[in-house]
Amino acid sequence: MKLKAEQHRCAEAILDMQQTAESPDLSLVTVENPELQLPAENPQPEDFSVNETFTYPGCADAGCQTELTMDDIEKMEDVLRQNTAELVDLRSKALDTQFSQEAFEKNEDKTKFYTGLPNFLVLIQIFELCEPYITSGPMSLLSKFEQFILVLLRLRLNLPLKDLAFRFNISLSTASRVWHKVIDILHKRLEFLIEWPERHVLQATMPLSFRQAFGCKVAVIVDCFEVFIERPSNLLAQAQTWSNYKHHHTVKFLIGVAPQGYVTYISSAWGGRVSDKQITIESGLLKNLLPGDIVLADRGFNIGDNLGFYCASLQTPAFTKGRKQLSAYEVAEIRKIANLRIHVERVIDLVRRKYQILQSRAMPIENMSTKPGETHALIDKIGVICCALSNLSESVVPLE
Repeated sequence: MKLKAEQHRCAEAILDMQQTAESPDLSLVTVENPELQLPAENPQPEDFSVNETFTYPGCADAGCQTELTMDDIEKMEDVLRQNTAELVDLRSKALDTQFSQEAFEKNEDKTKFYTGLPNFLVLIQIFELCEPYITSGPMSLLSKFEQFILVLLRLRLNLPLKDLAFRFNISLSTASRVWHKVIDILHKRLEFLIEWPERHVLQATMPLSFRQAFGCKVAVIVDCFEVFIERPSNLLAQAQTWSNYKHHHTVKFLIGVAPQGYVTYISSAWGGRVSDKQITIESGLLKNLLPGDIVLADRGFNIGDNLGFYCASLQTPAFTKGRKQLSAYEVAEIRKIANLRIHVERVIDLVRRKYQILQSRAMPIENMSTKPGETHALIDKIGVICCALSNLSESVVPLE
């Protein structure tokens, strides 16, 4: 009997040990957060928090070990900082060599050199006038601003289209398409900058030198300038464009400059053979005159009779007309007119220096033709745009 009782106790002890191994005593559990202690009876899964740490007897935490020391980590951080600084520097240099808006915004000298405009603020205002009409999609190689700059670069520096294609990393056909498309937009959007001023505006801002010589009556100073072109293949065109003065095939523009030094009129391009008188009469400039206006011009503008129809008068330097010499009064008048008329030559020089496309040795003959459905040839648009942009610069005539 004793043996059976002892075997029974051993069996119960073995069963207790198995139950203990399968269900650990919760009294051994420790919780880092004392507020999250488990209930003593019937614990539920939702009572556990993700921040709880359970420790079992005979267990230890294991972590990742690394052989990197603090010195190694600091060296790696230094290299990372160095690489980041180099990346920023390279990105900045890349912007400087590109024709992006950011590159011009950070460099006023670049704006003046590549566009002829006085500063970036003026440049961006002109761009905003034209931007809604310039197209650029996800597949476009150039942004709207880059297309705009491409055209200004050609006007400013007279660069060939192939040169522009290399500079902007595009094909020659793309450069040509951008040039013709954006030049039309600039012509339409900027022609308002060339406007014949009202008489009261002219009189209120008349420079002192003009007031002393002619009061407030001078309305415009007129002159012509010529642009060299290629020799046309058509014989009639050759005759019409040959300039006896320049001894070259040219086109001629009539320009009108206000006493304040701004372009107020620019004609379409005429063949270089046409006389100054003919282009003045037929261009429509005289329709802007009011009774009492004075027009200053050179000797070649023999338009005094034509101005009489508008009750205006012409002031040109006197010439001898077969006489041996001029009178003292005539010499004084010549000097007075010449000192004022020279301002139109200074304006023409300013326009041609700023936009060297007008100094071309031989502008392509295709620029002289008019597209179907249009009234202006490409050369006409170029003349208007260059004069309009020049009006945004400081005047060459001092107010006082």
